[in-house]
Amino acid sequence: MVCGCLAFVLLVHELHVQAQSGFISIDCGIPEDSYYKDKNTTISYTSDAAYTDAGTNYNISSEYYKSGPPVLSDLRSFHQGIRNCYTLPQDKGNKCLIRATFMYGNYDSKNQPPQFALYLDGVQWHTVRFNDASHFVRVEIIHNVPATTAYIHVCLVDTGDGTPFISALELRQLNNSMYQTQSGSLKRISRLDFGLTADKIVRYSADVYDRIWIPDNPLSSWETVRASSYRNTDALSANEYKPPYQVMATAVRPVNGSNSLDFRVEVDYPKLYNVYMHFAEIGTAEQERELDIYINDVPWALGVATDFSRPVTVNGTYSLSADSLNFCIRATSQSTLPPILNALEIYELRLSGISNRHRGWRGTGKEIHVSQKSTHGKTFNATMMEISLESFPCENLSSSSLSGNMDFSFSGLTSLESLDLSNNNLTGPVPDFLSELPSLKTL
Repeated sequence: MVCGCLAFVLLVHELHVQAQSGFISIDCGIPEDSYYKDKNTTISYTSDAAYTDAGTNYNISSEYYKSGPPVLSDLRSFHQGIRNCYTLPQDKGNKCLIRATFMYGNYDSKNQPPQFALYLDGVQWHTVRFNDASHFVRVEIIHNVPATTAYIHVCLVDTGDGTPFISALELRQLNNSMYQTQSGSLKRISRLDFGLTADKIVRYSADVYDRIWIPDNPLSSWETVRASSYRNTDALSANEYKPPYQVMATAVRPVNGSNSLDFRVEVDYPKLYNVYMHFAEIGTAEQERELDIYINDVPWALGVATDFSRPVTVNGTYSLSADSLNFCIRATSQSTLPPILNALEIYELRLSGISNRHRGWRGTGKEIHVSQKSTHGKTFNATMMEISLESFPCENLSSSSLSGNMDFSFSGLTSLESLDLSNNNLTGPVPDFLSELPSLKTL
C-alpha cells in the first residue's frame, strides 16, 4: 500500500511539472523534489536538483524581495570550480528558446554583485553583470539543438569577479520553421509590443511559446490603434510565429496623417542583427495598406501588404551589420492608409555554434584563449595567431606555433573530447579546469 501511494504521488508530480508541453521550467535554489505553479503565468516550476550536481541553495535578502515572480526569491550559488553546468534534455535537431534569470539580492550579505560568464554548449552566451543588488538580469537565446546530441549544456563560468549564481532556467521548444538562420543562434536584444499603454508584459499563456513581450512607450508623433473587442483572437495569431492576440490587437501609427513611421533602437555595439516585424490590419478591411521598410536608410522589405485580422511577419533576407538601427516604415503610393507597426523583435546573430561553425582560438604570446570569431585557414604574425577548428569536438593543434598560457575560456568547451597541443611553446602548469571538462578523454 505504501508503494502504491508513493507511485501515485510521483505520477501526480510528473503530470504537474510537465503541464506545459515542450517546457522545462526550473526554479534554481528551491529544495530537491519540490515544485509549484506560478499563480500569474500558471507555469509549473520544479527544483534544479535533477539538472546539476553542484552548488548551494540560498534565499535573497528580504529587503530586496518585496513582490514579484517566486523565481527571484532564491538562487543556486557555485562557490567551487571554475565552471558549473546544467544539463537539459532536448530532442536532437529541435529549436528552442532558452531563458536564464539572475537576481543577486545580497544573498551572501557581502553587498558585492558579481560578474561572470554564461555559456551555452561551450560557447559564451552572455556576460552577467549587475547595476546594484536590486537589479535582476534576464537573458534569452533561440538555439538550434545539434542533430548529434540530445542534451543542452548551460554553464556558469567564474571569471574572477565574484561567485556565479542563477535564479531560474527555462527552456521552451519552438516550431523549427520559426526564426530560421543559415547558421548560429539568436540572442534576444528587444521584443517590443507597440500600442499597449498599460505597464504590463505579455507572456504565457497568452503566448504559447512563453516569449516575453515588453510594452513600448509611444513617441509623441505616434498614436495608438486598438482592435475591437469582437475580433477573432485566434485569427490574429494565425501564422507560424503565433504572435499573441494581446500583442497583435494593438499597434501604432503616425499622427497628423504622416506617411512615415520613424524610430531608433539603440544597440550596445556593432554586431550582426536579425529583425522580425509583425503587422496585422486591425482597423478596416475596406482599404489597402502597403508598406516600404528601410533600416539605416537601406531598403529592407518593400511592398509589404497587411492582412485584415491576420498577422504578417516580415524578416529580412540578410543579417544587418550595424552599431545602431534606424527604422523608417513608409506607406507606398498604392496605400490608402498610413503605416502601422504591431510588434518588433531584434536578435543578435551568434555565429559560433558548435555544430555549424569553425571555432577561433587565438594566441598573443602571453596567453591562448577561445575566441568567438570564426576563422578560416591559418594566419600567423608576430602579435596574434588564429587557427580554425574544423573537426570539433576532436582537434589536432600540434606543431601550430602556439605559445603562452591557456586561458579560462577553454573551460567552456564542454563537448571537447580530444585535444592535441603537442610540439608547441606553451608555458605554465596544466590548468585544473581541464580535468573538469566532462567530455575530454585525450589531452
